[in-house]
Amino acid sequence: MNKTELIAAMAETADISKAAADKALLGCLEAITDSLQKGEKVTLIGFGTFSAVKRNARTGRNPQTGKAIKIPAKTVAKFKAGSKLADALK
Repeated sequence: MNKTELIAAMAETADISKAAADKALLGCLEAITDSLQKGEKVTLIGFGTFSAVKRNARTGRNPQTGKAIKIPAKTVAKFKAGSKLADALK
């Protein structure tokens, strides 16, 4: 499913226009992004938890040459599925 299909499904489920569903989705994603940038967790009970995790710098290998390269430290987004979502996928 891509963004357009998600917006259409949201509009149909909530009985709202696609424009309203688009605004709602963008607002939701913006709020999640802002919270993660502040280092906060976003928990949607039953669905899952979004969090920002710091990765340490490490040494990797270039797959083409085999030469060692330094991979810098960075912060990445992490998602852990909630119980209802996990059960729905069994």
